[in-house]
Amino acid sequence: MVSLILAASLGLLITLLGTPLFIRLLERRQYGQFIREDGPTSHLTKRGTPTMGGVIIVLATVVGYAAANLVASRLPSASGFLLLYLMVGLGIVGFLDDFTKIKKERSLGLTPLAKFIGQGFVGISFAVLALLLKNSKGQTPATMGISIARDTGITLAFAGIAVGFVLFVLWANFLIAAWSNAVNLTDGLDGLAAGASAIAFGSYAIIALWQSYQACTSVVLPTPGCYEVRDSRDLAIIAAAIVGACIGFLWHNTSPAKIFMGDTGSLALGGAFAGLSILSQTEILAIFIGGLFVIIVVSDVIQIGYFKATGKRVFRMAPLHHHFELTGWKEVTIVVRFWMIQMFCAAIGITFFYAEWWSHQ
Repeated sequence: MVSLILAASLGLLITLLGTPLFIRLLERRQYGQFIREDGPTSHLTKRGTPTMGGVIIVLATVVGYAAANLVASRLPSASGFLLLYLMVGLGIVGFLDDFTKIKKERSLGLTPLAKFIGQGFVGISFAVLALLLKNSKGQTPATMGISIARDTGITLAFAGIAVGFVLFVLWANFLIAAWSNAVNLTDGLDGLAAGASAIAFGSYAIIALWQSYQACTSVVLPTPGCYEVRDSRDLAIIAAAIVGACIGFLWHNTSPAKIFMGDTGSLALGGAFAGLSILSQTEILAIFIGGLFVIIVVSDVIQIGYFKATGKRVFRMAPLHHHFELTGWKEVTIVVRFWMIQMFCAAIGITFFYAEWWSHQ
């Protein structure tokens, strides 16, 4: 518990105190955000606001996790290393995307192909290593099982280990792409993605901490409902560090935002969320824990699909938060209400997680 508090506290302090310094650096270099011309007209005033704030979030998370392990005199675990690798790797892809926007002075960054290659490289290497890095007990950070609140027994290795390996890599990369793009779509209003992420990762800090207390390896005789998750303590520490980092960043990112997290932050946070769902064996449960991200993605899919089929729009603009902007809701009102929706979704996820554990007692 001390390690979690330390990681969260350091994450918060680094983003709270370091972000103003980073803002000044970005302003000196004139690294500002470019705004879509077809978006809400109220967003045009945000043009030039410093972006790439995700750099501070990622840095704060890494430092928080490293400090927690240093104080506890522990080396980083394989799961912790892989989760940070996924977060940092996708953060680098996002950084290149943000930097391209700034250099070329446009709202579009990397080409879809370049972004796909970057995300694919990080995602595939993460998935492969997650099935290869065994500990002394033969456990790997991830399994080929499909999980809800734990592995269900339904395995992707139904047609053999080799086929299962390939299917897992594809499944993991689908989750990574889906969640990273979901958080990216959510990052459209001041503070929306940072606040929603703090809630979602807070839920995962609770879940991973509970898994560490109820780990099958922590007792001589495994108890009913114990968890086979490897390195769950490290997962909890990283989740706590992200919560602190997001809250500290939110101080500067709430309306009117002095800095945006950019794709650097949204892709990193989405990747970390996907990684947590895979490594904690809660892949389906993550749909509830990150419920707001799911709702926003679904709104975008509905808008695009319906428009292609009929030539008409369901919403005034997608993703969903822009629809409410165009109906007259104030930005702060939308953000706070969407945070409330995310809290409700996270509460459902945690309740289901606990109920599933209780059913085994």
